[in-house]
Amino acid sequence: MKDTLSQRLKEVALLFLRVGATAFGGPAAYIAIMQRETVRKRGWVDDQKFLDMLGISNLIPGPTATEMALYLGLERAGWLGYLASGLLFIIPGMIATIALAWGYVVYGSLPAVGWILYGVKPVIIAIVIQALWDLGKKGVKGPLTAAVGVMAIVSYLLGFNEIAILFAGAAVVLLFQGGKHLWKQATLLLIISPILPLWLSTSSTDKVPFKQSTLFFTFLKIGALIYGGGYVLYAFLNSEFVAHLGWLTHQQLLDAIAIGQITPGPVFTSATFVGYIMGGWQSALLATLAIFLPAFLLVALVSRILPSIRRSWWSGAFLDGVNVAALGLMAAVTWQLGRAAITDWFTIVLATATLFLILRIKINSTWIILGGAMLGVVYKLVVR
Repeated sequence: MKDTLSQRLKEVALLFLRVGATAFGGPAAYIAIMQRETVRKRGWVDDQKFLDMLGISNLIPGPTATEMALYLGLERAGWLGYLASGLLFIIPGMIATIALAWGYVVYGSLPAVGWILYGVKPVIIAIVIQALWDLGKKGVKGPLTAAVGVMAIVSYLLGFNEIAILFAGAAVVLLFQGGKHLWKQATLLLIISPILPLWLSTSSTDKVPFKQSTLFFTFLKIGALIYGGGYVLYAFLNSEFVAHLGWLTHQQLLDAIAIGQITPGPVFTSATFVGYIMGGWQSALLATLAIFLPAFLLVALVSRILPSIRRSWWSGAFLDGVNVAALGLMAAVTWQLGRAAITDWFTIVLATATLFLILRIKINSTWIILGGAMLGVVYKLVVR
């Protein structure tokens, strides 16, 4: 059958709607699921192209997993695929967040979801491990890149800034591959290094009256300047909405964080929750638009130069360094998440069984995640 644009667009839409509605676990998990679905199962791109997309997504502000969805949709079905993949990855989580925020406002507490996450988290860890294995075979191209990957893991666990680790990885590969003549070219890259997050510093003030325009531009600023994905978002929310504007209490911030974690799709939908409790569903939609809009604009701009990045040795080396450093960050985050997710014999068995299934048998990631959720509930109800 002829592979038409409409067929590819439908394929993109269905995939990212499903991923957005069923994926849990944060950016590393979502990226791993995308790699499994688009590289291993469908062959939209190869591992090297996927790594290049991941490296660039890590270098620009905004939610990395959403930016990866945008890149993959663009690659498969053009600009319509770009819009479809981004919007459908976001919308399911946004709707779930609004529903939970309504319950939170009405009843004053969060629904119990611990049993579901108990079974989902070990499954997600196994999916991420599989993605790291596949991508690592392409990203680690010798002793130098292997050393950079290890450096990234250690640096992250020691508390160094994520974007600094990415650029350090790029610098190491450039220096060792380029030598003295590199400096003039490398300087251009360093000049455009992301320093914008420094502008986001705020100071504590008296409570500011709520306005939707302030809500919109605050989330627009966060979306345009934040690095480190959803894991860093919470520090920005505290700085802006607790310390600076005085719109949220610390307990409400913790609840917003929890909502972002327990709903599917991007953890940036914590913004949806904040918007809802401040001003209802209109403010929820406004906050969601504001925090994701910069990602759509930035990826559209950067995608124009991505195909040319590997045409010169130095830009290719730069990207190789970024890629392997990004894999190191992903591995370090997986280690941290794994320690919290795999805590007893049941979760060990579940993670091991999942790893076997995804390495040996081509099973849809959605069914694996749903299976883990059901097993977690059954275990909690029957065994405990």
